[in-house]
Amino acid sequence: MAQQVASARKRVLDATEALKEEKFNARRLELAEAALETLGELGYARTSLREIAQNSAFTHGVFHYYFRDKTDLICCCVSHYKAKCVTRYDQVTAGAQSREELMEGFLAKLAETLRKEARMHRLWYDLRAQALFEDAFRKDVVEIDKSLENMVWRIASRYAELGGKRPAVSAGVLYALFDGLFQNALLKFLSKDDGAIPELLEEVRRLLPTIC
Repeated sequence: MAQQVASARKRVLDATEALKEEKFNARRLELAEAALETLGELGYARTSLREIAQNSAFTHGVFHYYFRDKTDLICCCVSHYKAKCVTRYDQVTAGAQSREELMEGFLAKLAETLRKEARMHRLWYDLRAQALFEDAFRKDVVEIDKSLENMVWRIASRYAELGGKRPAVSAGVLYALFDGLFQNALLKFLSKDDGAIPELLEEVRRLLPTIC
């Protein structure tokens, strides 16, 4: 009987701890969402926790309670944002019944994310560059990079499959190609170059059939 009571008490304590952790993580994501706008605008080097708090509905103390430091917050922010990004094309990829349909759906989403979320992409490239110098960023950056590589591979694999083909390059090479094109287009877009998006789409329209 005593053993059953102890076992039941442990289950209750475990469930309570799990609920606390779930609430804690949910709060972190809520704060990360609030911080993204400021981080996307100013970047890593020019942003402090105090400044983020001043541009949100939360106090500086709240951010300090849920995040060890600015690095912890930024890693959480970018990981959260990119976790949503990597599923952006899944519906298009799964639903396309022809190469043409997949191409057009992919290009439409690509244009949309560059037009509407340029500052968030800028923050990602800022973080990835910082990872060359900051050990604290590297694990998160490597994981995010891999998830983006897998995202591009899913698109390319499906495009190749619809044409009865296989991609002619590895997933890593394919990602490097698309990432380079996208980063170049992002820089042009942020520089107010009207041709940034059309040129990116045209490059992808030419590139994808040659390797898939």
